Amino acid sequence: MLKLHHCIGARSFRPLWMLEELDVPYALTMHPFPPRVHDEAFLDVNPLGTVPAFSDGEARMTESAAICEYLAWRYPDAGLSVAPGEPAYAAYLNFLHFGEATLTFPQTLVLRYTHFEPPARRQPQVVEDYTRWFLSRLRTLEPLLTQQTYLCGRFTAADISVGYALLLAEHLGLDERFKPAVADYWQRLKTRDGYRRALEAERTAALAQGVSSTPAPATR
Repeated sequence: MLKLHHCIGARSFRPLWMLEELDVPYALTMHPFPPRVHDEAFLDVNPLGTVPAFSDGEARMTESAAICEYLAWRYPDAGLSVAPGEPAYAAYLNFLHFGEATLTFPQTLVLRYTHFEPPARRQPQVVEDYTRWFLSRLRTLEPLLTQQTYLCGRFTAADISVGYALLLAEHLGLDERFKPAVADYWQRLKTRDGYRRALEAERTAALAQGVSSTPAPATR
């Protein structure tokens, strides 16, 4: 059985979305954020104390983009990966990691210095600098998305990786600064059944497991 540990609004939404796109059975365990603080037993699941924590039999994974890549490989008939022989293979790998390393990373600093740190340690200049960093990197997608619907021509795990970064940006209020093609792309992603099912799955599981289903800033 595939098992995923998740917090509302966290990076673990990537594999949750992926699982819903694949339409495969899985077990979802919800945690209040951060799980390492609220549930000491979670450290036995993931010594890092972070989500996602994912397992497939004996396999254990904690990196959200890597889990998406693994699931795309695990269920090839779903067509959510790009094979090495396909022309878009290099782009697929690049965008899969671009979503986390380039787009999500600066947003974590925005979160830290607007929400995580106590008021006396908050840094408006850091927030502005890394907001600009994120938006400048995001704009590099604009020419591509004026020509095609998805990053690799068809929907893949790479769109889920980048899509989570756009979800996080929306939570931060940065979506108002998206360029037109990126904004349209984000709206397309949000209309997907898999995305909507993932939102419903986390809400339903949170309510059933007694975890708040409202994503506060500190849960991202």
